[in-house]
Amino acid sequence: MRKYSIKRGHKPDLNALIKKYFDVEGDVEKGIEFEAEGIGKIYIKKEGNGFIVDITPPEEVTADYAILKKWNDFLFEATGRTAKERKKLMEKEIIKK
Repeated sequence: MRKYSIKRGHKPDLNALIKKYFDVEGDVEKGIEFEAEGIGKIYIKKEGNGFIVDITPPEEVTADYAILKKWNDFLFEATGRTAKERKKLMEKEIIKK
């Protein structure tokens, strides 16, 4: 399980982003679970100034890099941070612990 914080001043509509990228509707405030090809089962729930994501990988892994790009594009629009910025934040949290 991973927690992503949303950049200050960035106000995404997570429900609309999930619909746009994964064609799934639901309420992120209560938690939404769906399956995405190449990623697996995804559970997303809004929590404070961020959201938590829990992923259960699929049995069979595909080698299509478009899936990674799609996931990174989703996270960029959802958090307002690039992959490099998200990595730096994650490293800071690991060092804190």
